[in-house]
Amino acid sequence: MSYILNIETATKKCSVSIAKEGKTIVCNEIAEEGYSHAEKLHVFIEESIKGAGITYQDLVAVAVSQGPGSYTGLRIGVSAAKGLCFALGIPLIAVDTLKALADQAKVDSGLIIPMLDARRMEVYSAVFSTNLESKRAIQAEIIDENSFQEFEETLYFVGDCAEKCKAVLTKANFVFLDEIVYPSAKEMSAFSYDKFLKNDFADVAYFEPYYLKDFMVTTSKK
Repeated sequence: MSYILNIETATKKCSVSIAKEGKTIVCNEIAEEGYSHAEKLHVFIEESIKGAGITYQDLVAVAVSQGPGSYTGLRIGVSAAKGLCFALGIPLIAVDTLKALADQAKVDSGLIIPMLDARRMEVYSAVFSTNLESKRAIQAEIIDENSFQEFEETLYFVGDCAEKCKAVLTKANFVFLDEIVYPSAKEMSAFSYDKFLKNDFADVAYFEPYYLKDFMVTTSKK
């Protein structure tokens, strides 16, 4: 059996899951304002292993959310994942944070815009089709009333930015699915298993999370 440990720490949610053949069988997670990753992550890993009724030796890989997201959160998650891979002699898998977030938007048409809060009106975002094909690369951008004007399709926004973006993104084709949705290790399972089957592994020694530091206004207000 192919058991994969999935670790998601890109946002304030600390999330760990165990997947069997690409299906989540156990998940432990919590979202706290104070970023409890350092305290919770290893506890959740232990609880997930026990909850799945397996041992660390049963794992065939460890998957980690690669970002973008919180610098500290990503560092904690990647460090834990690397440590386990080194200790167990198993491969490391990197999963696109925004793609896994987009998977939470269960829609049949239009485009999906996963967005993660950065600060002020800054976000990390990408654009995906309903079958999760990339339609625009990940960007660090400042949201204003002209953002995403180039898209005529219905845009479904998912993430933790609804509260600050709803007042600005007001076009008729803009739909906010939920107030707050964080990336979760539950949605990583299918992606990590697919990469495992393809031997699509990250270099345990040199892998670094995907940081986006430069924010840009993509469309002028004038």
